[in-house]
Amino acid sequence: MLRRHFLRISGVLLASAWLAGCTSPQYLQLSPERSAQVPQVGSGQQVTVIAQDGRESDIIGNRAGGDMSTAHITVSSHELIPRLQQEAERAVRDMGFSPTTEQAEGRPSLTLELASLNYARGDSGQPLVDEARLEGVLRAIAQNKGTTYTGTYTSRRTQGYALKPDADSNARMLSDLLSDGMNRAFSDPELGRLLAR
Repeated sequence: MLRRHFLRISGVLLASAWLAGCTSPQYLQLSPERSAQVPQVGSGQQVTVIAQDGRESDIIGNRAGGDMSTAHITVSSHELIPRLQQEAERAVRDMGFSPTTEQAEGRPSLTLELASLNYARGDSGQPLVDEARLEGVLRAIAQNKGTTYTGTYTSRRTQGYALKPDADSNARMLSDLLSDGMNRAFSDPELGRLLAR
């Protein structure tokens, strides 16, 4: 009798812990990194480089899929934007320019904006398999001598899973997503061409 009671309580506690794990929020630290080659067009001239967040909220979605869910996934602007700044400066340096955060009249500039980052639950159409749908949009704005070029780079990924991804898995997927966007942005020949004009 006691043993049956103990097993019942253990089962309830285990189920509660599992449900709590599914509905708990995740705070993700992303580390996107550009790996693509960039056009070598600069000759040491200074370029103002600015990374900024165009999102309305740090919350990018939730793990449970419903609007009322408390299982929010959060990517802090204060942590991600310095990383994008670092990668943007590295890309500009690799293009042959000298990056700076100082603005000056007549100096070419490059702004890298995180326009949106979304995490949604999809329907895989398969029993016992759910899916996560990720989308990231980066916008690169180059300005030089009164001319502006804006490139928008959208990356999407759909990932199926039987067990909900943990914070590390979600952070890796989102980092890869933004890395893809940066690779496409900084290898865009129009950006370098305008900055070098």
